Amino acid sequence: MTRLNTVDKIFQVIKNNSKRLFTFDNYCQVNIFKLKTTGEIIREKREKKGLLLRHVSAQLDIDTAILSKIERGERKVTREQITKLADILELDIKSLLIQYLSEKILYEIQDEDLGIEALKVAEERAQYIKANMKK
Repeated sequence: MTRLNTVDKIFQVIKNNSKRLFTFDNYCQVNIFKLKTTGEIIREKREKKGLLLRHVSAQLDIDTAILSKIERGERKVTREQITKLADILELDIKSLLIQYLSEKILYEIQDEDLGIEALKVAEERAQYIKANMKK
């Protein structure tokens, strides 16, 4: 089976699934996001759309050098900038916010020996709080 046939079959399964939550493009974005940094995603999409750093930075109302540093991972992006970038670059806002938040969490726990365990406890607590807020 060729790669093209495999991709076509995957696309058909996703397309035919009436309960799907994501479009095929969003499905690919979510899985690709897991492998790249927020900055890499922003740069790739900006370049794919043929937008220059100066055009996007002007829309964000930031200096071109700052956007360049964000793309290279040398500067942190803000939540407000993420929202604007998703709109400008026509990226799925939910996926981009998840990517942004996951990097913030990773930054805080990456050097901690108990980071993964703490993350699991935080997840349980978040689920507990969410469940009890509905009552």
